[in-house]
Amino acid sequence: GSGLVGSEMCIRDSVKADSVDQKYLALGADLTASQKKKVLELLDLDDNSDYKVITVTNKDEHEYLDSYLSSRVIGTRALSSVTVEQKDDGNGVNVTTQNISYCTSGMYRNALITAGIKNADVKVAGPFKISGTAALVGVMKAYEEMTGKKIPEKSKDAATDELITTGEVAENIGSDDAEKLIADVKQKVAKDNLSSPSEIKQAIEESAKDLNINLSDADRAKIQSLMDKISGLDLNVSQFCLLYTSPSPR
Repeated sequence: GSGLVGSEMCIRDSVKADSVDQKYLALGADLTASQKKKVLELLDLDDNSDYKVITVTNKDEHEYLDSYLSSRVIGTRALSSVTVEQKDDGNGVNVTTQNISYCTSGMYRNALITAGIKNADVKVAGPFKISGTAALVGVMKAYEEMTGKKIPEKSKDAATDELITTGEVAENIGSDDAEKLIADVKQKVAKDNLSSPSEIKQAIEESAKDLNINLSDADRAKIQSLMDKISGLDLNVSQFCLLYTSPSPR
């Protein structure tokens, strides 16, 4: 199928981070002392002294999630916590999760690449089983602090939309297929600069056919609306190849 990643797509970005050993910890503002101890354990942090700590509030979460989720789902407490560590070129974006029930590591990774995040290792943890949608806010906030660069609002919005849409589509076709499908369509949209609704529709059909996935009309419409947003972003295609292939040994 046409969903394969060609080596021509894997041209590495030569932009170097100012400092590669920067580490940030974003903690939910409403964690109790015992919950905070629990998330630090899950994040493998006996000692977080070499991490710069920032706080994510429930207000921060509502700011990004309100247009996609009901307030009831977002809740009133910021509990998810994350570590973000800047890495060298060629690392790609890697995500691991603990106590996160709704968002898979692949969903986060795909959404973070849409947000323009590159070469970072991310860990997400909840003090007990939580959906994890709000953790995306913490990762983006930590990444901005770490790089000193604002993520454009439209990139944040598309990344949030992508995380929620992938989760909704996953309820019908499974998270593995939902992740692959959305990543494959996104790659087509970014690589070939697709912008018209008909081109995007065709890309969705092709990817679904290649991956042998049957989509409902409702899911097709959700993916179409997400890709319309993504087509307006200047995505870094070199990070996509790192989703599917590990960097070749030097």
